[in-house]
Amino acid sequence: MYRYQRVLLHTFGATLAAVRWRVAMQESLYGPTGFFTAGAGAGRHFRTSVLASPGLAGAVRTLVSAVDEALDHPATLDVVDVGAGRGELLRSLLAAAPSSLRTRLRPVGVELAPRPADLPSAIRWQRDPPRSVTGLVIATEWLDNVPLDVAAVDDAGVVRYVRVDESLDGSVSTEDSAWLRRWWPISVPGALAEIGLPRDVAWAGVVSTVERGLAVCVDYGHLSASRPLFGTLTGFREGRQVPPVPDGSCDLTAHVAMDSLAGPATMLLSQRDALRALGVSGTRPPLSLASTDPTGYVRALAAASEAAELTDPAGLGGHWWLLEPVGIDPQALMRWTGMPATREMTS
Repeated sequence: MYRYQRVLLHTFGATLAAVRWRVAMQESLYGPTGFFTAGAGAGRHFRTSVLASPGLAGAVRTLVSAVDEALDHPATLDVVDVGAGRGELLRSLLAAAPSSLRTRLRPVGVELAPRPADLPSAIRWQRDPPRSVTGLVIATEWLDNVPLDVAAVDDAGVVRYVRVDESLDGSVSTEDSAWLRRWWPISVPGALAEIGLPRDVAWAGVVSTVERGLAVCVDYGHLSASRPLFGTLTGFREGRQVPPVPDGSCDLTAHVAMDSLAGPATMLLSQRDALRALGVSGTRPPLSLASTDPTGYVRALAAASEAAELTDPAGLGGHWWLLEPVGIDPQALMRWTGMPATREMTS
């Protein structure tokens, strides 16, 4: 279990302690004083791929160009960032896009937090995704913050919800039980599962907005062959992993069951493979460059270091990229981006 019962009971009392995790996460992350709605932003508390390096934005620019090509250069090209934070990714895309593309871009940040005061006027800011998108929708480290319930097997073999204080609530609903049987079956007393059905619904809603283009989810995750026995729910505050206390003071996150999100045309690959295909390799520049172009060598070395962080399989490179083409040829998209063939969902 999560081993924080005494802290929670002492700090918040029995009312919060008896709440299931999905309710507690919703209030703690997105309530009036929630971590994301009222906090200082993710950059103060944890390092995301977007914040780690401009290389991620460069890779997304390549992807935007490929989608633009696949759509035959429409008059307007939507780029929607779901869970946009403070708009960091859209700012980078807008600033670095070639003029021929920049004038056609329609960047939209989807976020529950208020619009940042310094956000460029060209970026729309709203609480919900647009109803119709022609272009790219990307959700980077968003689904891991979509609230979910935790389930456990009791001593009688019944799968029941877990409350914040680690006590067990009633048996899981018919819908959640069906999801667990398909995607995360548990039968051993004490084993935990994080019920990803709300993430599946949320992602399906995002994909449904795409008329033609590509939906991309980038996140920490796992596949059915390697579900963690005791779950992944945890907290982050001030750059450190902390107990997942739902008081609004820390991020609450759980890895995503990536295979349960998949649609009929889904491509699924690691961030390491995706970024390498999009030109982010982390390869150090040749040492000879240091003598012929010292300044260029230092810049290239810094870029390689940042790229290495993004592609490190033990860190951010362990993220999964899930790509869902809508109305465009997946094979053509692979050719334009250089991305490898789809991985098996159960690998």
